[in-house]
Amino acid sequence: MQNLAEATLSGDRRPLHEEVAERLRQLITEGGLAPGARLNERVLCEQIGVSRTPLREALKVLAAERLVELSPNRGASVIALSRADVEQLFELMGALEGLSGELAAARRTEDEVDEIRALHFEMLAAHARRDLPAYYALNRRIHRAINRCARNAVLTETYDSVNSRIQNLRFRSNFNRDKWDAAVREHQCMLDALAAGDGAALRVLLEEHLRHKRDAVLEHWPAADSHPPG
Repeated sequence: MQNLAEATLSGDRRPLHEEVAERLRQLITEGGLAPGARLNERVLCEQIGVSRTPLREALKVLAAERLVELSPNRGASVIALSRADVEQLFELMGALEGLSGELAAARRTEDEVDEIRALHFEMLAAHARRDLPAYYALNRRIHRAINRCARNAVLTETYDSVNSRIQNLRFRSNFNRDKWDAAVREHQCMLDALAAGDGAALRVLLEEHLRHKRDAVLEHWPAADSHPPG
């Protein structure tokens, strides 16, 4: 398996530390690095296939995104959210998704709708074969594409910052099959509203979608627990 350093040298890619940061985000999102987990640099370097310098630069990026915590004495660890953190982040994310949808419906082009529709069909195929990582990657691209259609750089910057902190929770919200099936149906309604240019409807749909994600995450989360359930 080609490591990240080799892949970067063999093609025209982003800086190596950005590739490492993206790999770490994926591990955090999909549960390979659990909330609260200490990050062993030697193990991660071997796992990803890089030296310590790009890994440390990547960890600084993730610390700025509040995905990891850097301590002079304890090294790096994955940040564990409290229940209150989750409630507040989803509340804000729902508002950001809703505003993105309302603006996107008014400003999107037909080509953009076609691109999002193509992603939607790919996502349906991933759902049919129960490929959650592929499904979620496409799901994320759809939500980001809707946000980009809003054509508001400040909104996008805020959206990305908040969304990065709950990626692993949005991923886990589809572990229940019935909830996953319901999320797919919601996405079809979102696509219909976007195509129709119905910003009011799309705003409501996206806000409800995020509330359902929040409820799925918190369903098994103890009220007084400061860490997500394992």
